Amino acid sequence: MEKVIAIVGMGGGISYAVALRFGRAGYKIGMIARNEEKLKVFKEMLFKDGIPSEYYTADVSVQSQLTNAFRDLKSDMGDPEVLHYNAAKIKNKHILKESIASIAADIKVNVGGALHSVKQVVRPMKKANKGTILITGGGLSQDPHPNYGSLSIGKAAVLNLAQQLGKELADTNIKVGTVVVNGYVQAKDLKYNPTMIADEFWKIHTDPYKDFSLVEY
Repeated sequence: MEKVIAIVGMGGGISYAVALRFGRAGYKIGMIARNEEKLKVFKEMLFKDGIPSEYYTADVSVQSQLTNAFRDLKSDMGDPEVLHYNAAKIKNKHILKESIASIAADIKVNVGGALHSVKQVVRPMKKANKGTILITGGGLSQDPHPNYGSLSIGKAAVLNLAQQLGKELADTNIKVGTVVVNGYVQAKDLKYNPTMIADEFWKIHTDPYKDFSLVEY
């Protein structure tokens, strides 16, 4: 059976590097994001690298769209062995300028989409007796900044979610891991470049001795 990784919040940074890392190891890539034009470009780029992929459009804050995207992905490609949740609502807005509605809308992306994505894959992972759930974390979860108030809350919440999932799935063969990126991701940065970060996710997936991994990077 072919191996599949589902990447939610597919973009040109960390998630594309993860697609390359897993794709070069024999995984087919199932991509979920809102922007179909960008997804088409990623599919073409992966094809040129010899990596098969499919894409599915969804707003991760809308439960029905995310459910449908996973339904189609699993129908086309099979059940994912790996899930990588990379979606986040990133904005420079002071916390005192946020409202109840804006915080709630951002939480749907930063946390709600992650939880619903996990729910789409965890049952078949349990049935297969293997799987890996990966979540992109951020340094704002532990060192929040008022100018990125909502994102700071979101990253803290998704870290908490990852820890809860680690406890919930501790007695299974499903790994849960998050890489807390404590820097600004740039291609030219020697440490905080997407390729290096993708390697950390790969290490979590391939480490046979860890049930839950929190990598401070």
